[in-house]
Amino acid sequence: MNGVYPILKRELGSYFASPLAYVVLVVFQVITAFLFFLNLKGYLQLQFDPSFQLLREQLNLNTVIVIPYFDTMSIVLLFIIPLLTMRLVADERSSHTAELLFTSPIKLSSIILGKYLAALILLIIMLALSSLNILVLTAHGSPDIGMVLSSYLGLFLLGASFLAIGIFASSLTSSQLVAAIIAFGILLFLWLIGASSDADSSVFGYVSLINHFTNFSKGIIELKDIAYYLSAIYIGLFLTHTALDSERWR
Repeated sequence: MNGVYPILKRELGSYFASPLAYVVLVVFQVITAFLFFLNLKGYLQLQFDPSFQLLREQLNLNTVIVIPYFDTMSIVLLFIIPLLTMRLVADERSSHTAELLFTSPIKLSSIILGKYLAALILLIIMLALSSLNILVLTAHGSPDIGMVLSSYLGLFLLGASFLAIGIFASSLTSSQLVAAIIAFGILLFLWLIGASSDADSSVFGYVSLINHFTNFSKGIIELKDIAYYLSAIYIGLFLTHTALDSERWR
């Protein structure tokens, strides 16, 4: 895996040398903070609702704020991730550096892994910034910390799967816009394909990206869900390697 670090360093530099990383980080933080505020406002309004007193056990911080907050963040990632991955390979082609990079002594697998890890670091920064809202909630309430940590693990695996599919989409074209559209189309399809059924009842339900996040958002960590996301990451990176390798031999 020699060569991963130089590629990782180069990609991170490219991200922060352009406005893209800053815009994505700010937009993600603003949207998640706004969604958190809406959930918090809804919870506070419930305090004055007589029916809330009867349903206090069901309508607590976790069910009214924490679970909806993480569920909506997973949807925001669906839109944001294609913007992060669209340039990873497509930009090399449009700037005419692809041939130089892909014929260099650095292994193709190291190049892909370096680019993927750079995008993964940005995802970690995004999730870390979103935790500020949870810290505010923790300072004034008692959310289920186990559920919060489980949800963050699920979001990380979900986002990492999005990134692997996104870099594959970027390997198919020289246009960043087309790469983002392809990535969003694939992710939306894999999101909706089994959304109406659960992961245990049908093949489509198992394939659906969102169904495996549901357990994490409820504080349940199951090996099958982790294995699903790791498989999605491997398949995404494998397809990227196959696409670029076949192009190199043409």
